[in-house]
Amino acid sequence: MDATARYALIKENLAEVLDAPIIENILAEGRNPKIYWGTATTGRPHCGYFVPAVKIAQYLAAGCEVTILLADIHGFLDNLKAPIELVAHRVTFYRYCITEMLRAVGVSTEKLKFVLGSSYQTSHEYTMDLFKLCAVTSEHDAKKAGAEIVKQTANAPLSGLLYPILQVLDEQYLDVDAQFGGLDQRKLFTASKEWLPKLGYKQRAHLMNPMVPGLQGGKMSSSDENSKIDLLDSLEVVTKKIRKAEAVPKQPEGNGILAFAEFVLLPVAALKGKREFVVSRERDGLEPLVYSDVKQMHEDYKQDILTPQLLKAATTKALTELLAPIQKAYQESTEWQEITLKAYPPPPAPEKKVKKAKDRGTGFPGPKKQKGDANPKADIVVPQVDTTEQEKIVNETSA
Repeated sequence: MDATARYALIKENLAEVLDAPIIENILAEGRNPKIYWGTATTGRPHCGYFVPAVKIAQYLAAGCEVTILLADIHGFLDNLKAPIELVAHRVTFYRYCITEMLRAVGVSTEKLKFVLGSSYQTSHEYTMDLFKLCAVTSEHDAKKAGAEIVKQTANAPLSGLLYPILQVLDEQYLDVDAQFGGLDQRKLFTASKEWLPKLGYKQRAHLMNPMVPGLQGGKMSSSDENSKIDLLDSLEVVTKKIRKAEAVPKQPEGNGILAFAEFVLLPVAALKGKREFVVSRERDGLEPLVYSDVKQMHEDYKQDILTPQLLKAATTKALTELLAPIQKAYQESTEWQEITLKAYPPPPAPEKKVKKAKDRGTGFPGPKKQKGDANPKADIVVPQVDTTEQEKIVNETSA
């Protein structure tokens, strides 16, 4: 590919590019842009990770050198989302998942490298730069930079303010030309343009993906079981979750299934050599719908030619085919299975409640009636009155 084609692939489906000339100049010189994407090793990677994975695959296809930062310290700093005892195991789990996701979309990982955050973020040089940046960054600016990426709570720990500062410094210490992330990181990316020159470091370009809706229309999140599909979910679970997904007829906006086809399934098909998304209509005795252009998909959805039912069935088929090699690799790797249990141990079984005997109190009148007992009234002894004695008392009183 020439420089123009390479840049077109780099920016495909992106929501925004900051300082694009940095990338364009590198391509014009015939060099390979160095890009990094970081992920905090917290919750389990899910199918939403295919969105950045596809872009990483496109960067690799465009000849870029890509670094994936497994941000273990970031995960710990983000309101303790990743307990320090589990971080090392989760790093390994993430490496397995991301590697197999990229293989599943059919791209060579020759120019891909993984870097562990703690491998350099505890060095003397990095720590000194962290202190320097803390000295010239206000609490307000640090909080603003991390507002959409760090969990916000009342009386939040100080670690949340360090999170964005570390992420900005990572651009320098990973020696990259650009950082890639979601549109929710825009405030942090603009902060980077201001903060790095304060330490005498150059600005970087920033590539931003749009925020793709989840199955229920909101953000796809690891903490929301209803919004995501796990990479290791069975066919039955995948089918059930997609069937229950929110998909308003004739309304493509906010449709997570349609967005997944646009940002994952169509680009993956293109990377494999044939850009198309096939929707079978065999049950209705009609020819299949074949899409190479997302605009036509949106138009057909508005006209109810592409119905939610047809879209869900086609997405289920395409997604299960995409997940198949990942799940096969998992089944064949004992180490991956073992690390999964260590990284995300199942919650302890709840203790079985023992029903306590009801305390009737000391004032309860009489013993508790047992089953089979006779009528308790029959056991009451009624004293016999001597009528002769009563008459004698009455006569004496009268006298």
